Amino acid sequence: MSQFNVLVVDDEKEIRDAIEIYLKNEGITVMKAHDGIEALEKLEENTVHLIILDVMMPRLDGISTTFKIREQKNIPIIILSAKSEDTDKILGLQVGADDYVTKPFNPLELIARVKSQLRRYVTLGTYEGKDTKIDLNGLTLDKEAKEVAIHGEAVKLTPIEYKIVELLMSHAGRVFSISEIYERVWREPCYNAENTVAVHIRKIREKIEIDPKNPRHLKVVWGIGYKMEK
Repeated sequence: MSQFNVLVVDDEKEIRDAIEIYLKNEGITVMKAHDGIEALEKLEENTVHLIILDVMMPRLDGISTTFKIREQKNIPIIILSAKSEDTDKILGLQVGADDYVTKPFNPLELIARVKSQLRRYVTLGTYEGKDTKIDLNGLTLDKEAKEVAIHGEAVKLTPIEYKIVELLMSHAGRVFSISEIYERVWREPCYNAENTVAVHIRKIREKIEIDPKNPRHLKVVWGIGYKMEK
């Protein structure tokens, strides 16, 4: 199961670290967050195949976090809850969690449930690691074919233009600074690259936007950078 990334969300560092040890022993890559807000940020920035999510957390609890995740993603969620929180277990399942484990948990049981959910995820064909296509309001990208289309019409992009579009579409809604776009796409330090990136953005807009001056997909966030609209 080494190809899977699991996000562990719990406000207790000892629990996060313990779960990380168990999962790493199974060859699973682990990311950690201390509350729901940090978890949502990690989901925006990384590919995650399963989430282990505590119910009781500060800022944004597990139930609210599950609800927000389900607005956009179908990845498996296992909630952690204390024995006295039966109502939270039920509510968690109702808002979209796939399974729950009671604290204090048996590590072997947790690992078994993680493996079961990952197997089901792959079997049902919703495994994001295998989903190579992105669709954002008619703008589609096929990572395997390296193709972009707008409402079914193929768009001819240069390799650099494609890489910019793939970066932004893979993290739709997230704002990337000019320097970050340059360093990720050109893979070299950014030195006065504003014009270089701006020229490529303009050319991309001319190809994917009906009205490039009033873009629907590729937006500028003034003073910060660019993003692809969800």
